[in-house]
Amino acid sequence: MIRQAEPADLASLAEIERAADEMFVPLGIVFPPGTTVIEECGDPGRVIVAGRPPVGFALLGVVDGLTHLEQIAVHPGHGNRGIGTKLLDAVFAAARRADTAAVTLTTFRDVPWNAPWYARRGFRVVQPDEWGPELTRLVEHERALGIEVAPRVVMRKDL
Repeated sequence: MIRQAEPADLASLAEIERAADEMFVPLGIVFPPGTTVIEECGDPGRVIVAGRPPVGFALLGVVDGLTHLEQIAVHPGHGNRGIGTKLLDAVFAAARRADTAAVTLTTFRDVPWNAPWYARRGFRVVQPDEWGPELTRLVEHERALGIEVAPRVVMRKDL
């Protein structure tokens, strides 16, 4: 069941994000310590969840007037069941309701369940000369936080 998050859901989502992040460790990608992306979100209106209790989530924002997928995570114990795809479809639906022209995101270029996964779903890599000012600042912020521990790309899907 894909649904809008409720306030009570937010507390359990950091565990999902941390578990999903562990999938990167065998690839040599270890995220810097600190709070997770979802822990920094206090607005359930920006979060779409899968399940009750949640087993996955998508966190949305707005960057340069476009819907921006800040994070999508599915607990590995529930992986390979199409939950990520259903969450992404809900992101597209939310973007259309918001009347935005596209969905953007930043992701790891070479991780199979990152850029290649998004490319199969219609995203394309966006070069820096196509980034707006907010997206440019976001990428710079990610670099400053140490998130760029492997090659990353900006991607976009026009709706």
